[in-house]
Amino acid sequence: MDAVLLSRIQFALTVGFHYLFPPLSIGLGLFLVIMEGQYLRTENPLYIKVTKFWVKIFALIFVLGVASGIVMEFQFGTNWSEYSRFVGDVFGSALAAEGLFAFFLESSFLALLLFGWNRVSPGMHFFSTIMVAFGAHLSALWIIIANSWQQTPAGHHIVETENGVRAEIVNFWQVVFNPSTIDRFTHVIFGCWLAAAFLVLSVGAYYMLRKRDIEFAKLNLKIGLVIAVLASILQLQTGHLSAITVSETQPAKLAAFEGHYTTNQPADMYLFGWVNEKEEKVQFGIRLPGFLSFLVHFDSQAPVVGLDSYALDDRPPVNIVFQTYHLMITIGMGLIFLSLLGLYLWWRKKLFTARWYLWILVFSVLLPQIANQVGWISAEVGRQPYIVYNLLRTEEAISTTLSTGEAWASLILFSLIYALLFALFIYLFNHKIQNGPEELEQNQGEQAG
Repeated sequence: MDAVLLSRIQFALTVGFHYLFPPLSIGLGLFLVIMEGQYLRTENPLYIKVTKFWVKIFALIFVLGVASGIVMEFQFGTNWSEYSRFVGDVFGSALAAEGLFAFFLESSFLALLLFGWNRVSPGMHFFSTIMVAFGAHLSALWIIIANSWQQTPAGHHIVETENGVRAEIVNFWQVVFNPSTIDRFTHVIFGCWLAAAFLVLSVGAYYMLRKRDIEFAKLNLKIGLVIAVLASILQLQTGHLSAITVSETQPAKLAAFEGHYTTNQPADMYLFGWVNEKEEKVQFGIRLPGFLSFLVHFDSQAPVVGLDSYALDDRPPVNIVFQTYHLMITIGMGLIFLSLLGLYLWWRKKLFTARWYLWILVFSVLLPQIANQVGWISAEVGRQPYIVYNLLRTEEAISTTLSTGEAWASLILFSLIYALLFALFIYLFNHKIQNGPEELEQNQGEQAG
């Protein structure tokens, strides 16, 4: 493996590890606002008990997200200096805005959220919770803007410099609202809500099965299920809109999603299959004839641009894009089913007694995380061979002084560090879950005394 491939693997590892945490903090921010808002409305102490418990989980997730995110950004300079030089004016503006307007807002009010209990008024504390949640969502927006510009560049021009060509902003708002920003942002946000909702459901189900903190568990299940139903259905809708945008702006990626090679033919949608890239066909699959054409053009006979319109060197790796895309969709549909099933059991007054469903919820916490990861893989690998679509190829973006040995050493080191950090996170997270809300309240009472 050369330095380019090793750097891609290293960045994928870093981003993948980092992206375990922001979806949870973004989604939990919404959950905290709902819980604390309900407490102010009803003065029911159960709501504040739930809020205080999840604030501790939120803080742990936030710390890991910040630590892993900083490392990710350093790699732009160490491994991808040519990329940084090319996109610095555009990408740097989005990252600067994220730091100034979003991260600063979120981290400033986080102190009040964590330590402001009984030190500021309930209204002020609730305002800090809203600002933390808003800051988390705003941070996601600026990161999505930067990434979406790589997918659908707009609002820039290419200039010649003594060090080579680079992109410079000519219209900031065209950069912000590039063709894929809104669809991708909403799709990501609903994925974050889903990840947090199923975390809350998993913990609530675990407590119900253990027959401890029953009222706490019931409230988690109820609110988590409402968010899960809403987010899973909206996720399906935004995913459809995002696919339509991809068909207009990145047709090679859409063709890779379904292993569609023939340009002048309607495109099928596969439930599953295996892409034989040498023979340019999908094997061992079940397909819905013309269904992709229908979803994109509302006409099952409409032709869709195929991969045969592109030279081999301009095509993304098809099978990995196909598999990750279909795994994302499969999990997404499964989450809709699980959410609606929970709603049905709630209506039948069986939600808290159906142990088989509660056990499913305990382990379902993994599904949104897997869907988020493979969704990003399909989006990013589907953009290849470009790191900035149609402007800069990935092989041209690598640092020219980076050696294969250095890439290997840093990859191994990061892998070890992230393994240790993840083990520490699991230990601390499990410790808080095992302690539960009752011990948390007791400890806070002792500290106050």
